[in-house]
Amino acid sequence: MKCAIIDDEPLALDLLESYVKKTPFLALAGKYSSAVQAMKELAGHPADLIFLDIQMPELNGLEFSKMLPPDTCIVFTTAFDQYAIDGYKVNALDYLLKPISYSDFLHAANKALHHYELLQRYEQLRRPQTQEKEEIDSIFVKSEYKLVQIELRNILYVEGLKDYIKIYEEGAPKPVLSLMSMKAMEDLLPASQFMRVHRSYIVRKDKIRVIDRGRIVFGKTYIPISDSYKQAFQEYLEKRS
Repeated sequence: MKCAIIDDEPLALDLLESYVKKTPFLALAGKYSSAVQAMKELAGHPADLIFLDIQMPELNGLEFSKMLPPDTCIVFTTAFDQYAIDGYKVNALDYLLKPISYSDFLHAANKALHHYELLQRYEQLRRPQTQEKEEIDSIFVKSEYKLVQIELRNILYVEGLKDYIKIYEEGAPKPVLSLMSMKAMEDLLPASQFMRVHRSYIVRKDKIRVIDRGRIVFGKTYIPISDSYKQAFQEYLEKRS
């Protein structure tokens, strides 16, 4: 997420900047000592998340927040707790009271990330299906509290567990473990490159080298093809045999 920090106290700016830099899923788009300065800079380059001080000269944080795009995540930062109710009136995601600890900052940032991901999924559902999905060459998945980029060309197959998936990559010593469903992963991967062959398995089509008695072979791993996916898989083979 691209984030910005707005605070008229230099020490607060520096502290929040250090917090952003050690948070893997945040990228600092800018830091500003006033809302007026931020208004000029962010107009053409909006941020996904803004850590916004409330008490500032000329234009305070509450007033500035009402000028932001409605999908901007706002976390207010202030030394005065009486602003909390006002903060929630403008749909702020969180309210951090100074001095701000990293644990409180991280909790607010994770809340913003979750909100941001929900908005992204909603936008994907609203967008008509286009060829854009077929042309992607990498995806991001959440693994061990980090977002990990995975090149599609490196994926051999995906295995579904109860609540997790394992993504097996060519040449990788161990799979990437991620908390997501097989259905979500299937929707994320382009159908031109991947095929679901079992309730628990998705394979990359061009990585299939050997099929042995109705099972796809990757090294010492034998992946079954279930009855519900057998016809589609057979049609795929017939086009290439």
